[in-house]
This record gives sequence, structure tokens and C-alpha cells, in this order.
Amino acid sequence: MANDERYVIEMLHITKEFPGIKANDDITLQLRKGEIHALLGENGAGKSTLMSVLFGLYTPEKGIIKKDGKEVKINDPNDATALNIGMVHQHFKLVDVFTVLDNIILGAEDTRFGFLSKKTARRKVLELEDKYGLHVDLDAKVENITVGMQQRVEILKMLYRDNEVLIFDEPTAMLTPQEIEELMQIMRGLTKEGKSILFISHKLNEIMEASDRVTVLRKGRCIGTVNTSETTKEELSRMMVGRPVQLVVEKKPAVLGEEVLNVSDLHVHSNMYKREAVKGVSFSVRKGEIVCVAGIDGNGQTELVGALTGLEKSSKGKITLCGKNISSVSVKERSTAGMSHIPEDRHKFGLILDFTLEENLVLQRFKEKEFSKKGFIRFGAIRSYAEKLIKQYDIRSGQGAVTTVRSMSGGNQQKAIVAREIDRGLPFIIAVQPTRGLDVGAIEYIHNQLVRQRDEGKAVLLVSLELDEVMNLSDRILVMYEGEIVGEFDPKKVTIEELGLYMAGARRQGGEATA
Repeated sequence: MANDERYVIEMLHITKEFPGIKANDDITLQLRKGEIHALLGENGAGKSTLMSVLFGLYTPEKGIIKKDGKEVKINDPNDATALNIGMVHQHFKLVDVFTVLDNIILGAEDTRFGFLSKKTARRKVLELEDKYGLHVDLDAKVENITVGMQQRVEILKMLYRDNEVLIFDEPTAMLTPQEIEELMQIMRGLTKEGKSILFISHKLNEIMEASDRVTVLRKGRCIGTVNTSETTKEELSRMMVGRPVQLVVEKKPAVLGEEVLNVSDLHVHSNMYKREAVKGVSFSVRKGEIVCVAGIDGNGQTELVGALTGLEKSSKGKITLCGKNISSVSVKERSTAGMSHIPEDRHKFGLILDFTLEENLVLQRFKEKEFSKKGFIRFGAIRSYAEKLIKQYDIRSGQGAVTTVRSMSGGNQQKAIVAREIDRGLPFIIAVQPTRGLDVGAIEYIHNQLVRQRDEGKAVLLVSLELDEVMNLSDRILVMYEGEIVGEFDPKKVTIEELGLYMAGARRQGGEATA
């Protein structure tokens, strides 16, 4: 079969450079019509850069792009849209204060005599919602809908523009297991309609389940393209990282010490949802254990973490850390009392994006003796410390310690936060989705770091939506449903299926079926 009949997109010998780094080095990628083609690679391997070249966000130094066998020039996203290429970005490109409908039609408005006509647009969007099972409230403001719903808005934006080639950049990084399954079904439905999908992911389970073929990148180079049905997770992880990866965490039995955190009858009101989000939660975490809060997103985990860290106020209850009542003290005082925090939203609460990597690595510590003297910052000491962490945690960036964090890949931003928080050596660590958006090699490293902290006698509270991570890492599992803890489990004695029933509210300890 001739190439022009076979491939809807061909990216041939693409090279893209940034200061200090060759992000794409002579990469060739070919997408067949009607297939889901996965793009797999470590953080900073060049996946998002390659897709940004296809979408017109970057211009490559070398290489050509063909659409349906003909060479095309894509200088900006408008050119990509004209060629029916659409992209759902890892960090969504939505206007929070606009409605869902306004976001979908933004830039592709239907006007009559200079006036905006929303009636036709609404009809078309409702038809798309029904056709693909992508139901969202069109009149809701984007800031008031869940991350999963925001992703649906991004997909509807592409479908509204009649895109044939759909690029999904880390589409499941922010989704619950249920939303991920829904997305996989939507993607399969789209290919049946003749759409072609490029799907960036780190998650080997999803790639094995959803894709037809996989192209693996490592350090900016193409390692190879394989048929998904003819490979294994182990083989893909070896291609991706360059060595065998331990997919299951090995850990010794927990050796418990004294209580570090005690939470008693905690209540938290949610300002966003105008209701009580945490209802009478009580639990403790001791030295030498990893306690995991599991649950479907939106069941009070975010508000619980907010109350523990001081980012939200509790309306009732008591929080004790290392014997000190911290219920109403500031974020800084909680940090001083012994709390490290790996936040859920790395951009909002974890980093100052326009600061350098080295500045971000000492955010809470620049006034300490090690980094300042008589009120003056010791820049040399900060540089040395940053370089130590960059090497230890394999944080990849174009210009090392002086790289602006905004320009780094999402996974490397996450590694920077994890490095900073763990290296502080405090007795209590709250880790919220610590491996979100990370590749298998980085996940393996961070899991081992958290287990090492636990083995050194630290108390770890893990909040995760990834059931594999929950089962792998925790010594105790607390399941949250509608703001309450409905069950406490030993991971060795519970199945994923049983956990799922508690997470969905179908069961609770001390009484069956709540829903």
C-alpha cells in the first residue's frame, strides 16, 4: 500500500532544539488513519515537544511534516486547525470564568451580520455530546466543574472544529480510574468514526489497553515503533528507560513508632461546593508507616489535605502534629512544626513557575543558616545544594539549576517538588498524587524514596487516586466517601475490587450499602 494511502500524518526526521538541549533529535513518527498511536517516553524525552511541533506551537530546525501524503507547513495552531489537527494539552487551555459553551466555540464562533449566534453552536455541541457520550453542563462556568469534565470540554472543542487528527497529551494524568475507563471508551469510539489519535502517556496499563501501536522516545531520540499486541509492559519499560524497571515496590514489614499526626473529629466546609466536604474524620499516622487515603476524586480528600496543611480552615476538630496542636496555626508554622507537603496542584501550590529551579528548591529554606548569612543570601551554597538534588533525583532541564521552572516538562517539575520536600528531612510528609505525570523509572524512584522515609522512622500520609500505587505503597488504607472515612484496610488482606465497592459508596464498615 502506498504511503499516501497508509498514513494520515508523517513527521519525518524532526529536530527541535532549545538552549542547552536537543529535545527532538531526528525523530520519525507515522500515524495511520483510524488508529490510536501511543507516544511513550520518560519525563523530558521530547514527547510533548514533538506534538507541539505538529500542532504549530514550535517550528522545528529540521524535518518535514506530511498530511495525507502531501508536505505541509504548520507555523501556528491556526495552520494545524485548518488541517483538521486538534490537541488536548496536559494543562488545559480553558478560560475559567467563561461557560463551557463559550470555551468550546472560542476562536471558531458562528456569526451572522457581525453578531454571535449561539443557538446553532449549542445545537451542534449537544449533538456531539449525544454522539460521543460526552455530557457536560454547557452553562456551567469552567472554574466550577471537575478536572474530568474540563477534559470533556477540551475534547468537545476538538470535535466542534471537525478535527480528524486528535492529539491527547497525558490525558489521564488528572483523572480518576472511572474517568480513565470512560476516556478509553470515548477514544475507541472516535477511531471507529475514522478519527486518528496520537496519545502521549506514561501509564503502561493504559497504553497496552488502548493503543494499536507504540513509538518509544528516550532522551530526544526515537528508540522504535512496535505493535502493542506484540509487546509487553516489561519490554516497553525497558525501551523507555534503557534498563529493567521494578514495577512492584519491595518493602520490609513496617516497624511502628510513636504517633506523629492525630486528627480528631475534623470538619471542613468547601467554599467551592458550598457544603461540608469533610465530616467528622478521625485517624492517626505513626512513625514508620505509610497511611494512604484512597477514594474517587471529589470525596473530600482535597479539603482534608487543605485543613491539614493550613491552606483551608477547618470548622471543627483538632489536628495534633508531634504533640503540638496545629489546628489554627499558619502554613509556615505547620512547616516549622515538622510537616512537608507534596501538593496535588504543582503549579498553584508547589512552584513559582517564573523562578529558577534552584530558587524553587530552597523556597522554604532560603533564610536558614546554610543559605544565608547576616541577612544576605549565599548564592553559591544554594547553587551547590540545587546541583546535589538535580543529580540525586535526575531532574532534567535545559540549563540545570538556572532553568526557569515554567520551561521544564511536567514530570521534571514534579520531581523538583518531591526532591525539595523529602530532602527537608521532616518527621511528617503529606504526599498528594506524588507520581502524577511521571514515567515508570521516576515512579519507581519516588516510591522507593517514600519507603526509605518510612523505614527511617518518618510518618507518611499518601493521598492517591491510583489504586496500584495505593496497594503497592501503603501499610494501612483509609477509604474516603462523601467526606467520611468508610473503611480502614490492610493492603495484604483486601482486593482492588473490594476497595472499589467502598470507594463507590456501595459498602461501609459498620454497615452495608450506603448507595
